[in-house]
Amino acid sequence: MEDHEIIRLYFARDEAAIRETDRKYGGFCANISWNILQNTLDVEECVNDTYLHIWNSIPPVKPLSLMAYLGKVIRNLSLNLRKAKCAQKRGGGQYDLVYDELSQVVPSSESVEDSYGEIVLRDLLNRWLATLPEEHRLAFVGRYWFFDSIRDISARMGCSEGKTKMLLLRLRRRLKVYLEGEGISL
Repeated sequence: MEDHEIIRLYFARDEAAIRETDRKYGGFCANISWNILQNTLDVEECVNDTYLHIWNSIPPVKPLSLMAYLGKVIRNLSLNLRKAKCAQKRGGGQYDLVYDELSQVVPSSESVEDSYGEIVLRDLLNRWLATLPEEHRLAFVGRYWFFDSIRDISARMGCSEGKTKMLLLRLRRRLKVYLEGEGISL
């Protein structure tokens, strides 16, 4: 079923919308959540919470891309759950690795707490990403937005894990130079 048809089901308040969303994007949502949480029960909870959020937000929201909308919701819910669990006990997984990798490049959350700062940073990141070759952009977004493992990115790119790590290191360095050039203090 096409996304616009699924969205139409949400607007009609037809519960088939959730079944169709799960059929088409369930694996996508679970993968994003797994990369952050590394726990099957937590992933199931976040996927279900995502469907509830989507059900409650469409309408009035009419997303241009259902996949992107779902990705944003599942990511945020998973990060919130991760943050709550990490407040109790610090754990492993891609979450900690990804943020450790970016900690020297992107300003800390305290320096971009206000909405304006977040918008400026987001716009700068989007502009920088647009300058990258597609393969590099997909690797960077896969790692730092979807929390993909180095192994998964390497498999998609058809290269070694060492080469992928080096690519990501070089991209982080380029991002740091770009942000500093735009006046973002690190």
